[in-house]
Order: sequence, then C-alpha cells, then structure tokens
Amino acid sequence: MRLTIQREAFLKPLRLVAGVVERKHTQAAPILMNVLIEVNEKSFTLTTTDQEVELVASGVVEDAKVEKGSVTVPVRKLMDICKTLPEGENLSLVEEAGRVILRAGRSRFTLSTLPVADFPSSDPHVGDFEFLIPQKKLKTLLEKTCFAMAEQDVRYYLNGLLLEVKNNHIYGVAADGHRLAFGKVALPLEKKELVRVIVPRKGILELQRLMDEGDPDLKIILGKNHIRVMTPDAQLTSKLLDGRFPDYERLVLVDGDKVFEGQREVLKESFQRAASLFNDKFKGVHLKLVKGWLKILAKNTEQDEVEEDLEIDYQGNELEIGFNIKYLIDFLNVIQSDRVRFTFSDPNTSARIEGVGEESGIYVIMPMRI
Repeated sequence: MRLTIQREAFLKPLRLVAGVVERKHTQAAPILMNVLIEVNEKSFTLTTTDQEVELVASGVVEDAKVEKGSVTVPVRKLMDICKTLPEGENLSLVEEAGRVILRAGRSRFTLSTLPVADFPSSDPHVGDFEFLIPQKKLKTLLEKTCFAMAEQDVRYYLNGLLLEVKNNHIYGVAADGHRLAFGKVALPLEKKELVRVIVPRKGILELQRLMDEGDPDLKIILGKNHIRVMTPDAQLTSKLLDGRFPDYERLVLVDGDKVFEGQREVLKESFQRAASLFNDKFKGVHLKLVKGWLKILAKNTEQDEVEEDLEIDYQGNELEIGFNIKYLIDFLNVIQSDRVRFTFSDPNTSARIEGVGEESGIYVIMPMRI
C-alpha cells in the first residue's frame, strides 16, 4: 500500500474517525486502537470502530502516486504526527515489511501495524427502512434534545436518544430521570407505521461531529439492531439500545394552572448570574412567583447568597419551587423564541418549559427540595 497526499486532505477525515477510538488502551482487543486505511486508485477510506460505533470517512486522491492496498496503524499516533506537520506539507504512507513508513519533508516515522484480517467489519445491510433528511433539520433536532441524555445510568435505555418516526415527523427525546427534552421536525415520509429506535449516547455524539457546516441531504437507514447515517463523505453505523423508553407523551403534555411568560434572554442571564455562586455538587435555585414578579433566590454551602427580582407576565397564585439551575440554563440555551412559557401545577410535580410560538421543542423538569 502506498498513499501520497497533502496533509490537510488526509487530516480532515482522520480527525473525524479518531473520536470513535477510546483513549484508554484496550488490552483485550488492541486492534480497536487502530485505524483501517484502504487505498484505491483514486480514493481512500479510513475506518475506526469500538464494536458499538463504526465511522468510515473517505477522501479523493488527485494526481498522486498510489498503490492499492490496506493496512491498520495506531490512530492516535498517526493523528498526533499529522497535526504537528506544517500546513501544506505532502505526506506519504508506505507499507514495508509489516510496518508503515510515514515521510513528510525531512521527517520519517515508522509505525507498527496489526493484521487487516483482525479488524472488525460491520454488516453491510443494517435495515430496510431508509429516508433522506436535510442535515440542518437533523442537526437542529439533536441540538434541541441530546444534552438531556443520561450518562452511565443503570437504566441503560436512558443513556441515549429516542428517535421516533411517525405522522410525517421525526421526533427526538432524551431524558435522564430529572429532566426531559423533546423535539420534532417535519419530514414527508411514505412509511405510515411507527418506527422507534434508541441510539446510544456515543453514537449521537459522533453523529453530531459528523455533520459539517453545509446542508446536504443525509441518508438514514434504520434496522432492528443498528442505525446507519450516510453523508457524501462519511458513514456512521451504531448499534441500538434495547429497552422501553419512558412514556414521553404523557410527560410533555403535563399541564398546570400556574403559567408565566418572560423574556428568554433576561431569564437566562439572571440564572447565569445566580449559577456563579454554585459548585459542581450543589446547583439548587429557589423560584418564588407572585403576581407580575419572579424572585430568584440562591444560597451556596459557603452561605453566599443571591436575590434578584424579574418582572414577568404572571397572574396566578403565589408559588415557591426549587430547580437545578443548570437544567434551566440548558433549556434556555436551546429555545429559540424571544419569550418562554413556564407551566406549573405545584411545588412537587414536573414543570413544562417551551418557547412561545415554538412548537419544535418542549422541556420538562422535575423540582428539587432545597
């Protein structure tokens, strides 16, 4: 195998696939620390996998000397070398006697290899339901929801994002037991029956990295055990999570007789000021509602205090309720409307937060005792 290419043309796909590889060395399967490089006459592909998520990125080889072949090398070492090479430098990769020789300018590196036959390969057929979606729509859906995914929760089905296709819409739902984020985008689809999958957290995070600044159509294929997302230059395949996701429809329809509206940016800035008092362990903020006003009260373990009054549109009865302030800020960061609506029932039940006039996202948060 031989590949000669400009640094930038090789580094871009290499950065994309490197995120799949765990930084911690895998003694049981050292091949998972490697990237599979496959060279054809006019193109090359780079593949990494942790056997849960596989990412393939491709590039074009123009006016360059190549010899068809394939090899695997340690991805982190390869990327560290390429990142430190000067911009515009040409690099060459040549397989010689079970090693890869990388040359660039006056530099020469020798990298170990592992057998290509040991590199895990994914099933080329993952499912039969496929559709196209503009990248911008999918990107927006993920931004509105994925921040609420759980991380290493014993309820493993929460460690991912629910994607649901029905009624000519794609719905995204994430929850961690304390909050829930719901989003939807319209998309004309021929399939009428419900399709529901749970994509693991790592698959969602790598999918976000996959999307660039353009707006090409992405091809999504859903199967019983896998999801595959294809862009013009890359392909991500992820296993799906088993389990029954919570009944999100019941949660997003939570209602209450206490409703207030306020300016999103004003509320966010006030919460951010209050959050400056908190450490990583305690983030509780106390909200007190009276007619026309919201009082924000917070105190940390060092007895530092903040108190701020905001004028809001509220005509209900007096209410006092506590929340995790980080969750409130997270919600306000992704809502796009200038005004937001908070709906409460009592201090012990969930509250709903949504942008006024914005139907594409709804957020639910559990109260906390302070």
